[in-house]
Amino acid sequence: MEPTRILWVDDEIELLKPHLIFLREKNYTVDTVHNGHDALDQVRSESYDLVFLDENMPGMDGLETLKEIKEIRSGLPVVMVTKSEEEHIMEEAIGGQIADYLIKPVNPNQLLLSLKKNLDKRRLVNEKTNMDYQQAFRKIGMELNEVRDWAGWVDLYQKLVYWEIALEQTEDRNMEEILQMQKREANDLFSRYVDNAYLDWMEGEDAPLMSHDLFSEKVFPALDDQRSTFVLLLDNLRYDQWKVIQPELMKYFRLSEESMFSSILPTATQYARNAMFAGLMPDEIKRRYPDRWKDENDEESKNQFEEFFLREQLDRHGFKDIRFSYHKVVQQAYGKKLVDQVKNMAQNPLNVIVYNFVDMLSHAKTEMDMIKQLAADDKAYRSLTLSWFKNSPLAEMVRLIAEEKGQLIVTTDHGTINVTQPSKLVGERSLNSNLRYKVGRNMSFQEKDVLVAHDPSALHLPVQSRSQFYVFARDDHFFAYPNRYNHYVQYYRNTFQHGGISLEEMIIPFALMESR
Repeated sequence: MEPTRILWVDDEIELLKPHLIFLREKNYTVDTVHNGHDALDQVRSESYDLVFLDENMPGMDGLETLKEIKEIRSGLPVVMVTKSEEEHIMEEAIGGQIADYLIKPVNPNQLLLSLKKNLDKRRLVNEKTNMDYQQAFRKIGMELNEVRDWAGWVDLYQKLVYWEIALEQTEDRNMEEILQMQKREANDLFSRYVDNAYLDWMEGEDAPLMSHDLFSEKVFPALDDQRSTFVLLLDNLRYDQWKVIQPELMKYFRLSEESMFSSILPTATQYARNAMFAGLMPDEIKRRYPDRWKDENDEESKNQFEEFFLREQLDRHGFKDIRFSYHKVVQQAYGKKLVDQVKNMAQNPLNVIVYNFVDMLSHAKTEMDMIKQLAADDKAYRSLTLSWFKNSPLAEMVRLIAEEKGQLIVTTDHGTINVTQPSKLVGERSLNSNLRYKVGRNMSFQEKDVLVAHDPSALHLPVQSRSQFYVFARDDHFFAYPNRYNHYVQYYRNTFQHGGISLEEMIIPFALMESR
């Protein structure tokens, strides 16, 4: 392995001889020059790993030299070394993308720390992250066998996501594979937990906050006479996706609250999102508004009355006269158009924006071909989500909301899971098409892979006839018909689906943020 090469630029380089000796004893190769012009010649002709650059030099000063170095080699780390503690110099240097900023007189350990931070950080982070996860692995393994309630599952899922994101920054694929095995085990146990607990939740026993209570419990109490509240509902947004886009929002907002709630079953837009806007469970929506609830086999859109449901819920909770706007973004062009309306929307106490961002990623409402090609696993899916957000009209919209001093709520209707295990199911031709839940009659299926709701009314789910019942796929299973089994397996394995029971689909985020 070749030694690390350093260029030190200082017009008083002779005074730094002890530092040079120290670095060379640590096996660093150090070249020295006295001015900015010579530094540029060296950078053009030689290959360096890092530059120590004096700020106060005659002729071309450090800030000018920094600018020229970055034009020659933009990725070369430059550490500014200066006697000056003036704020404007620090700001200029930081704006010039320095790697570090050291105040003279520097001691050898400061130099060593800066070198390790800039040159050995990746290796050190890899080693420390892997070591820490190995310790956490044993602890999580014990917790998996002890978790008994919703709060425990939320805590455990958050830990799994934390390690999932941390390990993807390392180069050790073995650790990632071990974590995925642990996550699959967690999903299996979580599915069993939901199987046992969900009916009790429906009866009000130890129930977590769920879709139908989100607005009354979280959104309405946050409404403020002094500022506008924007509710941004990103469909299909999983907790891990929220964590990767959160830093982008934190450029403009401070986080006041972050919590988790449960999507109702099925974890599908027709049920979970209608329940959110109506503040009612699906069977109650159908009873109260029979002409506005669309059953599985109805051809019309299943979510065309969200604004009506929200108005009704606002009325029931004493907000009859509140001004609000509702927008659903299903196309990029409308997203761009909506950016121009933020200033006007900020005059309303409440604005709700539904952003169908998964549809925008995939350009296909059901098959998700593009996502399947670009995001074959969770890591790639997170990366694609972040890239999409940074380049979407939504990023600009968020910035403008902050400028208007608006309050921002980010949430979702349900998550998705990368399905890998086909589960055979047979039913009538009229069976709904979702791969993670089915509602119908005379279905046969593999019992071990599903939760069965023989009495849908106990789960507050509507049916069209008494003989209908629901089945929900557990963990990462997806339904495949035996007569087209190979087609389903080949086409849908490793795609992102929703409607069933998993950590990713059910444990979903709510975040309340204040503009900076």
